[in-house]
Amino acid sequence: MDFIQELIERYPTLSICKTEIISAAECLIRSYELGGKLLVAGNGGSAADSDHITGELLKSFVKKRKPPLDFTEKLKTIDQESGEYLSDKIQGSLPAIALTNNSALMTASLNDVDGNVMFAQQVNGLGKSGDVFLGISTSGSSRDIIYATVVAKAKGLKTIALTGKDGGKLKSISDISIVVPQKETFKIQELHLPVYHALCLTVEEYFFKE
Repeated sequence: MDFIQELIERYPTLSICKTEIISAAECLIRSYELGGKLLVAGNGGSAADSDHITGELLKSFVKKRKPPLDFTEKLKTIDQESGEYLSDKIQGSLPAIALTNNSALMTASLNDVDGNVMFAQQVNGLGKSGDVFLGISTSGSSRDIIYATVVAKAKGLKTIALTGKDGGKLKSISDISIVVPQKETFKIQELHLPVYHALCLTVEEYFFKE
């Protein structure tokens, strides 16, 4: 958990969240060890953060993440030229899905049902017991994130909230709640980024040693 300690040293105000940040990292590691995946959702700037998080997990962040030799050899047996190219380019990946990009499903939910269920519907379809749902809401009161968290818990997912202010309702219903100590939205978002960077770095360090 060296990256989390470094985070606290660089952002001392986050020391009140240290225990929860460590718990979130452990939760993600445990899920990945058991073959789980991460589902992430948020609105506005937090939607962009959702994309950012999955980008750090699906490919190299700071590690090279070389794929296993047996995998690269398999690639070459399928097609030598493609296999050699991919063996040099493809990187180890940790499964993560941002629920903010399925425009067809989200607009269908908005038009046909209720826009507040667009994330909950995806959690229902994609989530399974042992996965993790990370809900990002600066207020902790975003209804679509709350509903997605409720569905996630009902399906056996572990739930992590990344919030600010007083944590809102999301804090009380999530398994782990990281409530950064700011009140204004842009200041909360400014602290969310280093928190999730530290989480991604910690998970990457655990699974990729080179």
